[in-house]
Amino acid sequence: MKNVTARQHNPFGFDAPCEPFVPGYGDANAHFHVIGDHPGVHGGATSGIPFTDNAASERLQRALVEAGLLVEAGTPPTVDKTYLSYLYMCGGDPPTDADYDDLEPLFDTELRAITAHVLLPVGERATRHVFANTTSEPTDSIDMDALHATEVVGSGWLVYPIKEPAEWTEDDEDALVDALTALLKTDYRREADLGRFLPNDDPYLVR
Repeated sequence: MKNVTARQHNPFGFDAPCEPFVPGYGDANAHFHVIGDHPGVHGGATSGIPFTDNAASERLQRALVEAGLLVEAGTPPTVDKTYLSYLYMCGGDPPTDADYDDLEPLFDTELRAITAHVLLPVGERATRHVFANTTSEPTDSIDMDALHATEVVGSGWLVYPIKEPAEWTEDDEDALVDALTALLKTDYRREADLGRFLPNDDPYLVR
């Protein structure tokens, strides 16, 4: 199923219970979904665009351009088959656990509306949420140094955790670019066509 919208900024028209808020940005039919924490960590409270207005997040953008997941870095970035959003989209004070819980249904709706093939959670909190909700991976101990730029197979998704860009070494950046470049050369969609079991010739793709 495809989303019928060409709008890139807040394509689903979310109205968060806060001001300012930073809604998702990108291709509503994305193959890749980059998931950050909140604007106070990954930027965008001024621009309204995730992963902007922040030196570390701009470094992440540049790595995604080099790997082929973004066309061009910027505010906003030029996207093609990639979507960027936050677990908690409200700006202002750092969120509490209750704040995350309040907006979790909004994020999960977005996650399942995009239905990207590959999830790229950035940082420990986003990785823990993605692991808990889309994989069978344990969440009691998240080692981002070990998980960074590695593939984890989830329930209908591939997951590539990303260490906080503010903590990257040059090796971390290179590892991410190399892993995503290699991923793009594979059949990362991992879909099977069950259309052969239907009475017509229409494809029926499932993961």
